[in-house]
Amino acid sequence: MPASYSAAQTAQGVGVSGSTSVASAGFAQHTAGMKKQGGLFDIWTSQEQAKILMAVPQLDRPFLLVTSLPFGLGSNDVGLDRGQAGRSKLVRFERHGKRLFLVQENTRFIADSQNPDERASVREAFAGAVLWAGDILATEGNTYLVDFSSFLSTDRHGVADTLIRTRQGNYVVDEKRSAVLSQQAKNFPDNTELEALLTFAGAGDGPFVRQVAADPKSLRVHQHVSLIRLPDGYKPRSYHPGSGGLDSEQMDFATPLADSIHVQWQVRHRLEKTDPNAAVSTVKKPIIYYLDRGAPEPVRTALLEGARWWTSAFEKAGFKDAYRVELLPEGVDPMDIRYNTIMWVHRATRGWSYGNAVTDPRTGEIIKGAVTLGSQRVRQDILIAESLLAPYGKSSSAEKKNAAEQMALARLRQLSAHEVGHTLGIAHNFAPSRHGNGSVMDYPHPILGLNSKGEVELKDAYGVGVGPWDDFVVQHLYATFPGQDEETALANLREKAKARGLQYVSDTDSRAAGAAHPNGLLWDFGADSMKTYDQLMQVRQHALNNFSMAVLPPQRQVGELEARLVPVYLLHRYQTEAVARLIGGAEYEYGLAKDANAGRIQPGAKPVSAALQRQALQKIIASLRAENLALPKNVLAILTPPSEGYNRTPEYFSGRMNVVFDALSAVEAGAAQSSQFLFDATRINRLAWQHAIDEQQLGVNELFKQVFEQTWQRAEPGSTVLAGNTVQLAANWVVLDAVLGLIDNGRLHPQVQADVRQSVTELARWLQKNPGKGSIASSRQQAAELILSYLRDPASVKLRPLPPIPPGAPI
Repeated sequence: MPASYSAAQTAQGVGVSGSTSVASAGFAQHTAGMKKQGGLFDIWTSQEQAKILMAVPQLDRPFLLVTSLPFGLGSNDVGLDRGQAGRSKLVRFERHGKRLFLVQENTRFIADSQNPDERASVREAFAGAVLWAGDILATEGNTYLVDFSSFLSTDRHGVADTLIRTRQGNYVVDEKRSAVLSQQAKNFPDNTELEALLTFAGAGDGPFVRQVAADPKSLRVHQHVSLIRLPDGYKPRSYHPGSGGLDSEQMDFATPLADSIHVQWQVRHRLEKTDPNAAVSTVKKPIIYYLDRGAPEPVRTALLEGARWWTSAFEKAGFKDAYRVELLPEGVDPMDIRYNTIMWVHRATRGWSYGNAVTDPRTGEIIKGAVTLGSQRVRQDILIAESLLAPYGKSSSAEKKNAAEQMALARLRQLSAHEVGHTLGIAHNFAPSRHGNGSVMDYPHPILGLNSKGEVELKDAYGVGVGPWDDFVVQHLYATFPGQDEETALANLREKAKARGLQYVSDTDSRAAGAAHPNGLLWDFGADSMKTYDQLMQVRQHALNNFSMAVLPPQRQVGELEARLVPVYLLHRYQTEAVARLIGGAEYEYGLAKDANAGRIQPGAKPVSAALQRQALQKIIASLRAENLALPKNVLAILTPPSEGYNRTPEYFSGRMNVVFDALSAVEAGAAQSSQFLFDATRINRLAWQHAIDEQQLGVNELFKQVFEQTWQRAEPGSTVLAGNTVQLAANWVVLDAVLGLIDNGRLHPQVQADVRQSVTELARWLQKNPGKGSIASSRQQAAELILSYLRDPASVKLRPLPPIPPGAPI
């Protein structure tokens, strides 16, 4: 426990039931006819009056406050999901005159010092917050009675702020249509659970609220509030940047001057062995997760199985019977802070799942793990599998339909394990896919290939069980080392993991289009990005050549064929990113200075080899050529406009041909997919610098010369490519728009921008000298004029953004 909290502040309990008498007339006159529940805070409830009175003993004693949403909005785009937990707040009651104030401490800034004046100096320097104030109804000794209803019936979860942030309009709580749900109140020795119905009134103009709400002007949400006894006796573990864990950060102004002011604790559950000196031991209190009873079969079984994968990791870390996953007991409130939950949550559209660890902000101890799994994702997995297997039509195949469902359930097992992993304190790691099933904390792409019959194989699309990286992280977060120095033991764990080839690349270094680390990849698979790219391109071509009515279940309207084309046509999207990551790529490790000094990590960033960068460039350029972008005749022949009563959604390609399928929009989306990675400013800046240091490396001028030669300057595609010239021109324009956007966005260094401007100037001159014929001539002339006009006066030219790309993630 940080020393900045006094013994009085960290004393266990903020009002144990029975510690103070509340039976006098003062309390009795206000609580007459109400139902009393003893617990952390004694409460009196009245369903008739829709209010809750609360007894507050021992002022100035801190406790934790957490909000959650028993009833959500149902919109993935807004993000107010059923079961969503908020952040924990360290709060306490103060008395000022005849009122009690609920005050939130500013736990981000502390002084971990024995000097009370030093602690006070930090507390006084940074603003806390007053969350609520209410009149004292009665006083008995050191215990105060207040009506807590007004706190519960205001927006404590930030619903209105979320609606504003997602551009759904301004909403306010309508007090007349909101009520405290006294019948939902529950009380226990260590936590008090309260709930209210909130009605948010607004204009109702936001597209996302209109999509999901019964009345977008009147949004009904339930807000749950948990008041929690302050945990005590927990020993935090320092966070290490190479651990793969999540951290809880504070600024400690009492650190020695040479030390960092930023103090980070590892986020983790409390897990104590019954025998602290044993290498393997049972635990005082196991970590138990409870699955939402609303999850149907076969989803329920898959989620239970996947979440249970972590059992083996805890066993390897020396904990026996320390981790379990069970179905939530009937009648138990999943919002109760005592239960770690896995919620099966419905939304109008597919979207991200997530794992939220509710923590003690002082130490990083996990109070509750709250997993949210979006129910629509499994349907997208089945859609992808059916689009690849084509199990319907005249030759309907029960075996293939079952294979599609089994692939989706395998993905659900992995997803369940992944999100639970976050609530155990584990971060994403996007490098383990280099080692097959290296970690459930990576984002897995289905492992696809063609079998000996030339058919798409899905049998082993997803791995089973946690991987070696997961075993390492659980050890680093939770293992104990009797008789050893903990810091040394953890350093040895990291060295062993590195010796096994385990690598860690975090979210921060993986998600950006211009990310540098070649192994920090989302949704990739395989040890060699270019080999896997070729493998997926083979699967993609096979699926396109066999795309037919057989990909669509018989009860679906034929217009949905287009939605099933999207994941097939863009099947290579993530491996394209993986290949692009090699261009201007550089490897590096996470660690501390002492790790580098001891030789445990290698400091610096090592560029990808010149040969590999050039090979990668050719792969990306090939993805911009008509041979890879053109759709085959069998696809174009069957694509049908949506039927009456159905509409295209963002899951479809955008179109400029009214209801008829727009093949050019598909081509443009494919070209934009490659262009957004290749022409990222940070990547181009790195290329220029790498080439400046080593002239053998791929440089900016060489990159643009190769791109333009094989797009705008290439010979006409062969007659075997359907509408080859038109397809190539569509891709060429996307390339040019991307390059001009690169120049225009202001993120290039001036000398790098000069090189890019020179490259497009030379392209313009070439286009003028080589006008071509027909539609090629028109495009070349217009492209040259656009380039020169923009270079002369950028403000006079309105540049086009890249074409929209239908969403791929999450899968």
